[in-house]
Amino acid sequence: MKRKLLLVDDDDNIRFVAELSLEQDWQVSSASSGRHALEIAVAENPDVILLDMMMPGMTGAEVFEQLRQIDATKKTPVIFMTAKVQKEEVAQYMALGVNGVVLKPFEPLRLSEEIGQMIGTSVCA
Repeated sequence: MKRKLLLVDDDDNIRFVAELSLEQDWQVSSASSGRHALEIAVAENPDVILLDMMMPGMTGAEVFEQLRQIDATKKTPVIFMTAKVQKEEVAQYMALGVNGVVLKPFEPLRLSEEIGQMIGTSVCA
């Protein structure tokens, strides 16, 4: 059985490409906003959450903070996706307690493997 991944990004094109690149190894659910992501995370209890940093309404950091306050998602691995890739910014994200940072634009053929490495597991193919 495939592990569950919640993909959160407000950009339809990024969600489409990421879903295509992940669906072979993961059971992918997606959300286009932070609020929707919180609802899905509680309802579906994903094994990992791939979370865009820059979204309208709630930033990825705000969503992450709320996920850590919910018992069901308190320990769920979270990986940020962002185009802000300065060393200082990545260090700030990691200091929040995320499992990793995927840089945009990401390499679709390596995305699943990259996520697996960040959460310390091999993907199930």
